[in-house]
Amino acid sequence: MDRSQKADLVAELKSVFTETSVVVVTRNLGLTVAQSTDLRLKMRDAGAQFKVAKNKLAQIALEGTRYGGISELLTGPTALATSTDPVAAAKVAVDFAKTNDKLEIVGGAMGDTLLDVAGITALAALPSLDQLRGTLIGLIQAPATKIARTVAEPGAQLARVFQAYATKEAA
Repeated sequence: MDRSQKADLVAELKSVFTETSVVVVTRNLGLTVAQSTDLRLKMRDAGAQFKVAKNKLAQIALEGTRYGGISELLTGPTALATSTDPVAAAKVAVDFAKTNDKLEIVGGAMGDTLLDVAGITALAALPSLDQLRGTLIGLIQAPATKIARTVAEPGAQLARVFQAYATKEAA
């Protein structure tokens, strides 16, 4: 890798660090190509990225960003999982690490807050942004539905009473 390629990679990583909400640092303990591809696909489906980068280049890219504190975690064969959704990357990484002992969660950061393994696990247990949006919309719609049902119910009861009298009179 020549200097220009390294500079391009550092610039790409720096832009990722400025746009992301969470960074999860993982340690690769011998993942096969198929396992790594599977993990990348799961990350992509969740709206996250999984990138293996040279530690020194990642540390250079971290300088001046709010994730500068995780540079001390970049030792050995590491990879970075990032996402704009604060939960997506952590959720996929933790789920994958549960089923595959060759991926180890080292730590990470959410904004300026450094997270250890327990923090990443706790973050992964939270519902995703889409799930929270769905719950919020359901909560907002529920009162309106109840009001509409309550307003319409007396008329419906009257209609049932009249229908019952009509069928009784016809019989």
